[in-house]
Amino acid sequence: MKRAECPVAKLDFANLVAAGRDATSSVQPQPANHSLVAGGVERIGDALLVSSRALVDEALKNPGVFSSADLVEQGNTLPLIPLNIDPPDHIAYRKLLNPLFSPPRIASLEADITARVNRFIDSFIERGSCDFTAELAELFPSSVFLGMMGLPWEHLSTLVELRDGLLRPGDSAMQPQERSAIQRETAQRVYAYFDGLLDERAAQPRDDILSLFASLESDGERLSRDEVLAICFVLLTAGLDTVTDSLTCFFAFLAQNPGHRRRIVEDPGVIPDAVEELLRWETPVPMAVRWAREDAVLGGKAVEAGNHVMVNLGAANLDPAEFPDPLEVSFDRKVNRHLAFGGGVHRCLGSHLARRELRIALREWHRRIPDYSLSPGYQVTYLPPLRYVPDLQLSWPA
Repeated sequence: MKRAECPVAKLDFANLVAAGRDATSSVQPQPANHSLVAGGVERIGDALLVSSRALVDEALKNPGVFSSADLVEQGNTLPLIPLNIDPPDHIAYRKLLNPLFSPPRIASLEADITARVNRFIDSFIERGSCDFTAELAELFPSSVFLGMMGLPWEHLSTLVELRDGLLRPGDSAMQPQERSAIQRETAQRVYAYFDGLLDERAAQPRDDILSLFASLESDGERLSRDEVLAICFVLLTAGLDTVTDSLTCFFAFLAQNPGHRRRIVEDPGVIPDAVEELLRWETPVPMAVRWAREDAVLGGKAVEAGNHVMVNLGAANLDPAEFPDPLEVSFDRKVNRHLAFGGGVHRCLGSHLARRELRIALREWHRRIPDYSLSPGYQVTYLPPLRYVPDLQLSWPA
């Protein structure tokens, strides 16, 4: 059996995003890549695409064969910890990081997160309209990150600029190498930014995550500065943009489905279930990718060592073998084992924080702006590879 030490190619995230900027799709019940392929598996060149819940689980829960290691290219020169680290090292890092994002710790942020989302709503509520993406969705998660890291509001524009330089560098008119150069330069700025902050916290610790990072230990040994910088890098890219994407998808759906919107307004207690169902239905991160460490078989189809396995989370979230009436959006769904946060050992570290942000945003928005819709003449479009609405225009009675 042949084995591989690395994937045949890394995922060039910046240029994947750029390629998708012109691939907009008009509003539809669910994105095309949610569709289950015949038998749940399909060959695409040398790679496999798996879409059934059973095969997606098999790929995600077997990191010894289907690896995440050294897979994503984001201009980084340090490993993406813990995103692109496999067990056993992955488990050691998660053991350190999980307490920092535990439900009790995240619950303690309730008042701060509530104040932050209302600060953004205050800025446009009397106007009667907003660009929801630009004025709330792209800023709110970054502001929460500021609070967790113990950083002042004045750093918000810096964080957003660094995030965009890593995830959406340049524009679609640029050549791939130009976008990659921006991404690499931004990555070095990210490392320098957090390096300076960690120096400050080492000298004067505070009650924030950066201070905890500065003193993290594994098996009695303090993490190296490079390890901590690598973790901060991943939190910046993975923690900010995915909640942004989710918010734009959620509110685009609710603006077009007044029955579901009124349900939230009339019964805020349904919001936790609504968040889970909208995560299942929209699946803002619709695809994960692994690579085969050895020759393997999924769903009866072979994949050679080193080649990619594309894991269709969006399709798995609509698999009728898992979800009764999967094409119905029901806030009353009793069992909802969706995979919007992935699965297996690499399941999203920040899922408790993301849920809290989404619940609070839905609660506070609908408390203050219960009657809203798409602005006249506006049509929803979605951009891949992470599913989001780039310019969601909403209106309400001023």
